[in-house]
Amino acid sequence: MSGRTADVGPGPAGRRNFLAELLAIACGGLATLAPIGAGLWAFLDPLRRKGAAASFLPVTELSALPDDGVPRQFAVITERADAWTGFAAEPVGAVYLRREKGSGTVEALSATCPHAGCFVEMESGGRCFRCPCHNSTFTLDGGIVAPSPSPRPMDALECRVAKNGEVEVKWQKFRAGVAEKVVQ
Repeated sequence: MSGRTADVGPGPAGRRNFLAELLAIACGGLATLAPIGAGLWAFLDPLRRKGAAASFLPVTELSALPDDGVPRQFAVITERADAWTGFAAEPVGAVYLRREKGSGTVEALSATCPHAGCFVEMESGGRCFRCPCHNSTFTLDGGIVAPSPSPRPMDALECRVAKNGEVEVKWQKFRAGVAEKVVQ
C-alpha cells in the first residue's frame, strides 16, 4: 500500500447516512413548526376575535326618571366574562339620562369624557358637566363649552323605552382623545 486511503464511495453506508440526515432534518423541521404555529396563532388571536356587538341593556325604569330635563347618572350593569371567569351583575360604566317635560323619549350620554376617559361629573349648580381630570366642560345636552381640551362633545348613546317601562341603553365604549366617535 502506498499510503492512500480507500475511497468510500456512494455505497450502502453513504446512502444510509444521507437518509438518516434527511430524516433528522425533516423531523427537526416538523418539531419546529408546532411552536411557530402556536406563536402565530396567539399573536393573531386578537385579529380573529370579533368585538362584542353593542346590545341594549336595561338601566332604570321610566318612572324613576323625572321629566324635568335634568340629567341623572345611572350605572350600566351587565354580565361580563373574560377568558376564564364570568361575572354576574357587574357595573361596566355609567350614563346620564334625561327627559324633557311631558316627553316619553329619553336621551342618553356616556359618563366617560371623550378627552381622556375620566368620568364626567355634574357641576354642583346643575348647569353643565365637568371633567375633573382636565377641566373639559359640556352643556346639559353634551355639547362642548369652549375652551375645552375635549376633541368632541360627550358621546350620545342610542336609548329606548321598552314595553315593560324599562329604559334601555345601547351600551358602547368609544376611543378617547380623537375627534371622531370610534367604537372600541
